[in-house]
Amino acid sequence: MLDVFKKTGALLDGHFKLTSGRHSNTYFQCAKVLQYPEHLTTVCGTIARHFSGKSVETVISPAIGGVVVGTEVGRQLGVKTIFAERKEGIMTIRRGFSLEPNERVLVIEDVITTGGSVAEVIELIKLAGATLVGVGSVVDRSNGAVRLADDHFSVLSMEVVSYTPEECPLCKDGVTIDAPGSRANKQR
Repeated sequence: MLDVFKKTGALLDGHFKLTSGRHSNTYFQCAKVLQYPEHLTTVCGTIARHFSGKSVETVISPAIGGVVVGTEVGRQLGVKTIFAERKEGIMTIRRGFSLEPNERVLVIEDVITTGGSVAEVIELIKLAGATLVGVGSVVDRSNGAVRLADDHFSVLSMEVVSYTPEECPLCKDGVTIDAPGSRANKQR
């Protein structure tokens, strides 16, 4: 999987502000991998196979990064797919989407660093009285340190160093920062 990221130009080196607000010299741009149908099918198939025996009824993803992955995983599982998105900074379920009590829900994300967006989606599942089946992602940057569900599966899991803005050595060296994530990040 790491080779696919490298070949598609999806594994970036530089100075990045992550969606979590942390800084890193490595960035996974999953969209560059998932733009190719063969990679989308393969990556999402790996996730779908992992959860295929879990009686998933709905797949939900945090917008925007997880939407493509969640939609394809849902398609392969043959279940409803929806997404949650931020409205005025708060993760919400909108656009007529809803979750029902006891509905079996799988959360799918593209990249997990701190798991903040996924944790917010899990809270929405709990508030609806639905049942969390598990969490799946393409990349787990924490190498398993961030566990958001009993069944937490990632196609690629590796530890990638990240820093708070205050401790970032790249900031201290004056290296220009890029904020390629989907959440509005102000550059520092």
